[in-house]
This record gives sequence, structure tokens and C-alpha cells, in this order.
Amino acid sequence: MTRCIMAEPDYIEADNSELIRPKKIINPVKTSRNHQDLHRELLMNQKRGLAPQNKPELQKVMEKRKRDQVIKQQKEEEAQKKKSDLEIELQKRQQKLEQLELDKQKTEDERENAPEFVKVKGNLRRTNQEAADAEDS
Repeated sequence: MTRCIMAEPDYIEADNSELIRPKKIINPVKTSRNHQDLHRELLMNQKRGLAPQNKPELQKVMEKRKRDQVIKQQKEEEAQKKKSDLEIELQKRQQKLEQLELDKQKTEDERENAPEFVKVKGNLRRTNQEAADAEDS
């Protein structure tokens, strides 16, 4: 036996024609055509086993970037396959030259950033070697 806090309306039990019976309020969202179409589409997808994708926007963007990156990489690989032997050799030489330039730049930066006593020591060593070479000749 459950206790109801609210009283039951008396119009349910009695058929009083004098009473105005309340009508169910129409929900404007559910009656809209867009809502009905969306609901129908969701039901059809559920029957087919296709769940709606509830991925956050950031995840969608990251997946799209990853797909684009894979496609770009595939195109580069195809372009690489189409290159002739001469182009491949030229590209290897260009990479070697760039690597040499980077190495030179690093050594120059190291020399410039070296403390003063290291520079002086290098100069002394160089002058000693030049003096020794001059005596040997």
C-alpha cells in the first residue's frame, strides 16, 4: 500500500460532463518537422546498428588532420617513386651539402660562444705549430 502525497483528481473516477477536463499540452519541439525527421533518422540508424558519433569536435579535427597527413605522406611516396635516378642523386647531394653547412654553422657558433681563454689557447697552439713548421723547413 503506497501513500500518495497528491490527491487524485476526481474527474478520473466520475463522468461529470460539467467539468472541464484538462488537455495534454502540445510540445512545440516534438511537433516540429525537423525534430520528427531527426527522430525518424535516429530510429532507422539504431535499427541498422549505426550509432551516432558522439565524438568531441577536437577529436574530429585531430582525426581529420591525421588522415590528411597520411594522404599527404602517401602522395609524397608516390612522387618519390616517380623520380628518376638523377633526381634522387641530386637530392642526396643537396642533403649532404645542407648537412655540411649546418655542421660549419655549429662549429662557428661554438667558437664565438667559447670563453676568451679557450680562444687564446687555440691561438698559442697555432703559433707554436707554425713556429715548429718553420724550423723544420
